[in-house]
Amino acid sequence: MSLHFVGQFPAYRPRRLRQTPALRALMRETHLNASHLVLPLFARTGRKLRRPVAAMPGVFQLSPDELLREATQAHQAGVPAVLLFGLPEAKDAKASGAYASNGIVQQTVRLLKKHLPQLLVITDVCLCEYMEHGHCGVVHKSAKDARILNDPTLDLLARTAASHVEAGADMVAPSDMMDGRVGAIRQRLDRLGFTDTPIMSYAAKFASAFYGPFREAAESAPQFGDRRSYQMDPANANEAMREVALDIHEGADILMVKPALAYLDILQRVKQEFGYPTAAYSVSAEYSMVKAAAANGWIDERALTLESLLAMKRAGADILITYAATDAARWLKEG
Repeated sequence: MSLHFVGQFPAYRPRRLRQTPALRALMRETHLNASHLVLPLFARTGRKLRRPVAAMPGVFQLSPDELLREATQAHQAGVPAVLLFGLPEAKDAKASGAYASNGIVQQTVRLLKKHLPQLLVITDVCLCEYMEHGHCGVVHKSAKDARILNDPTLDLLARTAASHVEAGADMVAPSDMMDGRVGAIRQRLDRLGFTDTPIMSYAAKFASAFYGPFREAAESAPQFGDRRSYQMDPANANEAMREVALDIHEGADILMVKPALAYLDILQRVKQEFGYPTAAYSVSAEYSMVKAAAANGWIDERALTLESLLAMKRAGADILITYAATDAARWLKEG
């Protein structure tokens, strides 16, 4: 049976090509490479500390020395970048550990840049891990309710980003979703002379159920309410485009969509409509579900992980942030 195309295409008789490995490689439209990968890591105070995250097999809270070892292994496997999250010794109402000159992230950045100068070190810029209440901004409590104060939070976020870059971070990634935070960070960095330091904005970050295991890893669950007042409604795609446009206007260099798999439509739109370098964050629950199913023998972990990353790349991601980065790099090297 022939298929007939209207217009310039002639009548075409489909045929089954003999798909040898070499032919598949020649015809492949989308390619995965370890150079696209970023490994998230959790730093906490201590030495020789590897505290497992129960909900995320293979993921640990790491003291700086152990984190250096983990980053070294990832880099040797072919992973070019890490994304750092910090767990401070103490939390308070001003998130003072986030921008302390000798805070846990700042310590870890200096160690990584000393021993792995070729590794790209990205730091997450948020306050939730450092706030005693677990929210991403300054909180005002009254007899009636508690509210997140957007504008007073911006200065703390800018101070945090600046302290990371002063410690040696190559890139900062604000994840708080406060309005105006990219602009505040850009202005602070420029004023300090860090005009070439890029900002990877969590531009479309949704209030998702896929973050559950991360809250355990980062010890950042809010003590009251939720984050729906400043993270995005999963139902809203057009709003996501407006948020992305605002971040570009404020000076974002790279745009991130988070979570990844459940939001591939958003990822594709961001890439097509704006054309900026785009990152996809394969979040904690995506990783945990794969690990749990693989542990029960229900899936092929390697095949499913690589297929999921390929889907993100096909949808438009230039950067793939995944807890499976080291394994994925090794699998890709194996072929």
